[in-house]
Amino acid sequence: MANLPIVKQVFAKKAFSDTINTTFTELNTPITPPVLPPLPSISEFFEYYQSLFYIIPKFGDTESHQYLALTSQEYIGSENIGNEVIDALLAELTELRQENVELNERFTQTALSSAQDALKALQK
Repeated sequence: MANLPIVKQVFAKKAFSDTINTTFTELNTPITPPVLPPLPSISEFFEYYQSLFYIIPKFGDTESHQYLALTSQEYIGSENIGNEVIDALLAELTELRQENVELNERFTQTALSSAQDALKALQK
């Protein structure tokens, strides 16, 4: 094993004060807040929104139409937005389904009656 000399540099008190800054002047500088660009007006915001409308993804946790709709709905405080329209459409759908069932029954009866008439005509 080689012997390595250890060298220690020692300063006199005056030399230390002249060499090392002990005043912490770096911490004394004032902090200036970052300059932010001004926010767009509401009309400018909607102009930007219209120009970006088709670029914004439809779905996503953030930066999407889905996110905008959900956060706006939360802000408005109503989870029933558009429920009147949905309820009306569901009622119409129920009516149309019932009408479809009735038409199918009438069609089946008409077809059955026509088949029976044709069978009777053949038997004569």
